[in-house]
Amino acid sequence: MITVSNVSINFSGTDLFKDVNLKFTPGNCYGVIGANGAGKSTFLKILSGDLEPSKGEISISENTRMSVLKQDHFAYDEYSVLDTIIMGNMRLYEIAKEKEALYAKPDFSDEDGIRASELECEYAELDGWESESNASRLIQGLGLSEELLEKQMSSLAGNEKVKVLLAQALFGNPEIILLDEPTNNLDIMAVNWLEDFLLEYPGTVIVVSHDRHFLNTVCTHIVDIDYSKIKLYVGNYEFWYDSSQLIQRMIKQQNKKAEEKIKELETFIQRFSANKSKSRQATSRKKLLEKLTVEELPASSRRYPYVGFTMDREAGKDILEVNGISKTVDGEKVLNCVTFRAAKGDKIALVSENEIATTTLFQILMGEIEPDEGTFKWVISTSQSYFPKDNTAFFDGVELSVLDWLRQYSEEQAESYLRGFLGRMLFSNDDVFKPVQVLSGGEKVRCMLSRMMLFGSNVLLLDQPTNHLDLESITAVNNGLAEFKGNVIFASHDHEFIQTIANRIIELTTEGTIDKTCTYDEYLEYKQENKK
Repeated sequence: MITVSNVSINFSGTDLFKDVNLKFTPGNCYGVIGANGAGKSTFLKILSGDLEPSKGEISISENTRMSVLKQDHFAYDEYSVLDTIIMGNMRLYEIAKEKEALYAKPDFSDEDGIRASELECEYAELDGWESESNASRLIQGLGLSEELLEKQMSSLAGNEKVKVLLAQALFGNPEIILLDEPTNNLDIMAVNWLEDFLLEYPGTVIVVSHDRHFLNTVCTHIVDIDYSKIKLYVGNYEFWYDSSQLIQRMIKQQNKKAEEKIKELETFIQRFSANKSKSRQATSRKKLLEKLTVEELPASSRRYPYVGFTMDREAGKDILEVNGISKTVDGEKVLNCVTFRAAKGDKIALVSENEIATTTLFQILMGEIEPDEGTFKWVISTSQSYFPKDNTAFFDGVELSVLDWLRQYSEEQAESYLRGFLGRMLFSNDDVFKPVQVLSGGEKVRCMLSRMMLFGSNVLLLDQPTNHLDLESITAVNNGLAEFKGNVIFASHDHEFIQTIANRIIELTTEGTIDKTCTYDEYLEYKQENKK
């Protein structure tokens, strides 16, 4: 168990959060959420002991081992993959190396024999004889080959290092696991394996993530960092979000009687308690929700941007025709005879094991590059707006304010009109005069979305639009695209995003395309069945 007592952290005279009192208990998974800059990663560093709080203390039960997902991808370059994973239990690693050194001595003494015997006992208690097979099980679960165990970390690609470091954090049955964005750079199969691992894990998990599907699947509690406070709520992210929105609506409707408010909230809790749609959620969550009272629901002060797209005109029955498009990039054939037709109402998610493939297809469809083979044709009734994965060209070297930057793309030049679009994206008051060169990644994304909203297009193309966004902005974009009446073609790593927007999945493979009219979950089931 971890006990947080009166913890505060102060930077340059400003409290990031203060007077935090929480308990994290075994058998539960806690999802830490909050706007960018709220202090999620800082909170994890305080819990792990990497950062001292300005006030208060962290207490961890005696003889408890904590494991932390490391963020430095180069820290273990001099070690093998196997050694790196086993370092997840540093005491086991130290014993193994000391044993190795003892047995390698040419003058092995009686004292060495006694010491070796002591080490062997402790090694066995720590399940040392199974360490290699356990490491192998972890990396294979994350989609890596067993042969990688003997390789040097320095020889691995970036996404492989991410998986090895995650395997290190999960190794050796620690009582507490701290994970900061564990699903970054993981493919869908690796994420599913991690979800299953954590659902079966008996200890305490505390995780920071922007992946709503992951938070909904594994979390029994949500830890919300909001305006210098950290509060703990029962339930997963979906329950936290829906209940916080309900509370906000209730606050705005002060004319309702208190009894009516309580009755509606209690009905809401009961509905979620009985929800069995999430087949892999922990069964303990239902019991927790059944005990929940109205007073324990979140009243968040979080601000959500508004994303809404309108069409100047509707498109016709047919939208786009793609015939036999192939393209080689840097000597690798990333598109191979891509063929499909898009009709009115299609919301297509492009998926691929090779992210370059989806980006390349977007660039071809927007006329930025030419295919090596094949053709495509937009129907004359369509108009397109494009959100590129890399927006560097729109901002680098541009000496304009946010307001003047947006003005470049607008037929209507009035400041009040432009402020309306920027205000929806949380650029208010003097924020609109901020130079675009100093904007954060998330602010640039919100600018790009404001630009798209100006155009009134009936076809939206978006390549990884949720990159750099916090959960609030991801939710806003998700809702805006789900409600859009026109066509959408998009790529994303966000499971929930794809599941709630797309009605058609097109996978770009080395052989061509797999094209299915279905939800993302249905597509994953189809893929799983065809592997058997």
